[in-house]
Amino acid sequence: MQSIEKKQMKKPSDLSKKQQKILAALAIAVYIMVMLAVGVVIGIPILRFVSEPEQFRLWVDSHGIWGPILYVAFVFLQVVVALIPGEVFEIVGGYAFGTWMGTFLCLLGSTLGSVSVFALVRRYGVKLVQVFFSLDKLKALHFLKKSPKRIFLFWIIFMIPGTPKDLLCYYAGLTDMKWKTFILIASLGRIPAMITSTVGGDALGLQNYVFAIVILVIAVAISGIGLFIYNRICDKEEKEIETHKK
Repeated sequence: MQSIEKKQMKKPSDLSKKQQKILAALAIAVYIMVMLAVGVVIGIPILRFVSEPEQFRLWVDSHGIWGPILYVAFVFLQVVVALIPGEVFEIVGGYAFGTWMGTFLCLLGSTLGSVSVFALVRRYGVKLVQVFFSLDKLKALHFLKKSPKRIFLFWIIFMIPGTPKDLLCYYAGLTDMKWKTFILIASLGRIPAMITSTVGGDALGLQNYVFAIVILVIAVAISGIGLFIYNRICDKEEKEIETHKK
């Protein structure tokens, strides 16, 4: 009787490596199915909804205090699913709530999403990251694991508009970065690009269309330059690592 009770009370740490792998694989499979369901059932309708800023603003106003809360939840979902583009949420946040409140709410949702992603990757590893990103994209960031400047590089890359920040959040979970450092980077590092988008959205809401177009064109140009810089940083750091190996 006692032996049966001991078997029933077996802790996860007592499981064999094979059993742990099976449990991890099942957890990842469930996560994939949930995220696909969320993306199809919720994500796509949300994306269509927020693509109509005026309708979204009316919807937010009609929900009172729940409007900002649901907007934060939308942004959270966007970061975790990683397949939904985030810029449209930033623009519509500025449109519906104004520059500063829109930035605050968007930053809150993205930070909560980033922390959740970091925790999940720490728990389930690279297999979870590969659900959303190819091996080629992960290899491009390999230097962030080995470079002695990796924390500085994470800061720089996060601060540059146009860089794939959701990918960086997932990849950060594969490194030995401390929680406190990651939270600071994942929150403060998003602010420059986020403010640009919310300012443009706010201008649209105020019907200042010329200013809005100028801001959004500048934002697109900066994002393009930022993506170019990001690719150059990746190439440069990878070459340095290869040189040191030789």
